[in-house]
Amino acid sequence: MGPPGSGKGTVSGRIVKSFGLMHLSSGDLLRANIKAKTELGLLMKSCIDQGQLVPDDVISRLILTEMRNIDQSSWLLDGFPRTVSQAESLDNVCSVDTVINLDVPYQTIKQRLTSRWLHLPSGRVYNIDFNPPKIAGLDDVTGEPLIQRDDDTPETVTRRLKAYENQTRPVLEYYRSKGVLETFSGTETNKIWPHIQDVGKA
Repeated sequence: MGPPGSGKGTVSGRIVKSFGLMHLSSGDLLRANIKAKTELGLLMKSCIDQGQLVPDDVISRLILTEMRNIDQSSWLLDGFPRTVSQAESLDNVCSVDTVINLDVPYQTIKQRLTSRWLHLPSGRVYNIDFNPPKIAGLDDVTGEPLIQRDDDTPETVTRRLKAYENQTRPVLEYYRSKGVLETFSGTETNKIWPHIQDVGKA
């Protein structure tokens, strides 16, 4: 867990590589549905373009359906749950062992997001400040053009952070009360990562 732009995708990739978990990203599923112009995808795009979070029931249905389709007992969920209602839906399906919370200052996040560029087909993310592509504007693997997401403009970022604060903070309290919340604070993923790795090995 963590605000948009806190490094969830980067940390998730490292966890998957280090611990061999199946990675399920709500953002990747959202983008896939938006790209495919599914009914859910069009509904979600409308919400995202307005800087709003997608409704609980829509996200829960999307993620829990995908979890049922994957024959795997250990998952890493990235970007879900974001509300207590989603957390309760998840609890009805499985038991959560650990919740990793990335606590990154909002000013750092605003700077990151407005510098963020994306290779839409793969979901690979670049940042012109600290993770630039080898060739400006092009994906390192395919050479295809990168885009800046509509939700990475400064105004939309501010709205997204406020929405995150209002909806997701109670989820942190929910998991803290269950004794499964581990919070990692900092401004650089490379400095936070060793501490996350230590918890994973414990």
